[in-house]
Amino acid sequence: MDGHDSPQTPKGSLRKFLEQLSGAGKAIGVLTSGGDAQGMNAAVRAVVRMGIYVGAKVYFIYEGYQGMVDGGSNIVEADWESVSSILQVGGTIIGSARCQDFRTREGRLKAACNLVQLGITSLCVIGGDGSLTGAHIFQTEWSGLLEELARDGKISTEQAQKHGHLNVVGMVGSIDNDFCGTDMTIGTDSALHRIIEVVDAIMTTAQSHQRTFVLEVMGRHCGYLALVSALACGADWVFLPESPPEEGWQENMCIKLSENRARKKRLNIIIVAEGAIDTQNKPITSEQIKELVVTQLGYDTRVTILGHVQRGGTPSAFDRILASRMGVEAVVALLQATPETPACVVSLSGNQAVRLPLMECVQMTQEVQKAMDERRFKDAVRLRGRSFENNLNTYKRLAIKLPDSEIPKSNCNVGVVNVGAPAAGMNAAVRAAVRVGISEGHKMFAVYDGFEGFAKGQIKEIGWGDVGGWTGQGGSILGTKRTLPGKYLEDIAAQMRTHGISALLIIGGFEAFRSLLELSKKRDSHPEFCIPVCMVPATISNNVPGTDLSIGCDTGLNVIVETCDRIKQSASGTKRRVFIIETMGGFCGYLANMGGLAAGADAAYIFEEPFDIRDLQSNVEHLTEKMKTSIQRGLVLRNESCSENYTTDFIYQLYSEEGKGVFDCRKNVLGHMQQGGAPSPFDRNFGTKISARAMQWISSKLRESVGKGKKFLSEDSVCVLGISKRTLLFQPVAELKKETDFEHRIPKEQWWLKLRPLMKILAKYKVSFEVSDASQLEPVQPRGPEEPAAI
Repeated sequence: MDGHDSPQTPKGSLRKFLEQLSGAGKAIGVLTSGGDAQGMNAAVRAVVRMGIYVGAKVYFIYEGYQGMVDGGSNIVEADWESVSSILQVGGTIIGSARCQDFRTREGRLKAACNLVQLGITSLCVIGGDGSLTGAHIFQTEWSGLLEELARDGKISTEQAQKHGHLNVVGMVGSIDNDFCGTDMTIGTDSALHRIIEVVDAIMTTAQSHQRTFVLEVMGRHCGYLALVSALACGADWVFLPESPPEEGWQENMCIKLSENRARKKRLNIIIVAEGAIDTQNKPITSEQIKELVVTQLGYDTRVTILGHVQRGGTPSAFDRILASRMGVEAVVALLQATPETPACVVSLSGNQAVRLPLMECVQMTQEVQKAMDERRFKDAVRLRGRSFENNLNTYKRLAIKLPDSEIPKSNCNVGVVNVGAPAAGMNAAVRAAVRVGISEGHKMFAVYDGFEGFAKGQIKEIGWGDVGGWTGQGGSILGTKRTLPGKYLEDIAAQMRTHGISALLIIGGFEAFRSLLELSKKRDSHPEFCIPVCMVPATISNNVPGTDLSIGCDTGLNVIVETCDRIKQSASGTKRRVFIIETMGGFCGYLANMGGLAAGADAAYIFEEPFDIRDLQSNVEHLTEKMKTSIQRGLVLRNESCSENYTTDFIYQLYSEEGKGVFDCRKNVLGHMQQGGAPSPFDRNFGTKISARAMQWISSKLRESVGKGKKFLSEDSVCVLGISKRTLLFQPVAELKKETDFEHRIPKEQWWLKLRPLMKILAKYKVSFEVSDASQLEPVQPRGPEEPAAI
């Protein structure tokens, strides 16, 4: 944490790190091009600060490629403070424009000339596939352009030789998420936030009037936003460019809407991507759909077109962290590049930052469009990637109920229970489990109020319609308790006999994990527990062993980041003020650390990285230095259990005393607001998909035992379903036991600690940073047997 070096980093490793990655003598140009997207500023900030940190010069190129062609005051050197306070701003502060000139060789000649004059031979381009293709062409032509400029005497031969190679790294900024090879593009998550805010608001008015709403979302060529928002709000019908409805869809849709009304549903939501088409490639418009519903069914129907609202507003926590990680990775990639390195894209696969060959990704993205033009829609969906395919299949399963007569009965009863503290997204998980269970032929039973309710027999069969509209609800509708089953084993076993429970799905946090262990330990004495049991992790603390992420932690993070934004604004107004903010999380520092990264904090104190009075002292000195610059405010996050003695009050008093005359202090404890609120789109989607997957696992286990009447005794029948790096994994709870620190209720190894140096570098501390393998470019989309964990 201290001003020179982090306590975890011996001096030598920092020196070695900076030698390995020296940017001395390098000049990097950063530009945003094409349509804007929330989070572009976070990427620009990360590129500028990481570049300066390793000793390179970084230049803003204003107005995209147009600024590169026009040169002059459009290309300006950036310093540390030029990217202060932009993390929370939507759009892009360096401007973006569509540029015709750059499409001509003359335009590119001018651009090359302007870059060479400043010695810029590394480009970081943030934009969509068009912008990245432009950068690729520019890179391939570079040496030819310089020869021509030297021939015409516009640059000297020395300049042409010295700057003979251009290196390009791209980051995809596009709300449509239409780029192949990357799971999420910068801006997609924020656009989903805007859409879901609108849908939640429309649902309340539609409820009141029994209306049907047709919502049109962006996506001319890509249905990602439409698909994921339909999943996240449980829409009745969705229209996508990649997967047009079958012939006769008009009648099918009307039947579906009237069936839903017959089930006492007071509203219908239909989501349309702006590029929606039918199987003959003719557009399907929202007005057309409205007309159809009004004439066929006579429902009161309204159309809402969201338009550019989706591009606006402040970036979500996810987009800020994604863009910051990618920006730092982009600079590292540029510093490691050799003259032979092809243009690459930094992107996200599961939870890993990876580098992919730029042109392969672009070609694959264009393949999708080609497949759609040629009406090969199955191919289009496949080319979009496994995460898109998964989303589509999950949506179909959860939206359309087959008639009972068509579902083969399994004669199995499956219980669903929530355990631990409430987390946003739990209800989405329950809904998905119930509906997938019913579609697999099981009877689904809801257990109310955790294991306490289980013991008292608060168990009811729950139907398809009972969970309608649950995805957007925060907290836990079933009710949840921290009580472990240990106290009530006899009663729980008796209730399981009474209701004939043949499998159990537990949704919850660390208590759920411990419940799993307790139940599996007691299998010898209670044969009722010899059934498949699966746990889906749901807790804002994100402290469950066996998974990188839990349902609810994204919503909690967004609450922290929104609050920090407001607090920073207040601090900027009063000047020379430092805020100390306490976050939840028990002993797990995930919320404090990631919140610090997303909110641009100066320090985050966590239990996993011990700190002492010298670290606190050096943080105070760091803030004193900062107050001499134009950024006169500070933000410090502290995890609630990071230290027994360095309490929030202690740190507040220490900072107040040490900062006397330089800055004053305020403190803020965020408390339970982090657990509440409507779930974020990420948590709704993650909860839905992971829980649907858990039910499929339960079904396959139950199918194995059909007719054998066998008891489940093996360890692999009690599992935690988690996301690990890039895959969804079922891990026996017995194996996870040795990876767990039970005293502090956290896993022994946590992936996000690797991102800790990122926050410190962006806050101007000198630390070393684990760099990924230099020249490794990954192939695009190898289809392994494992399950993709793309969210």
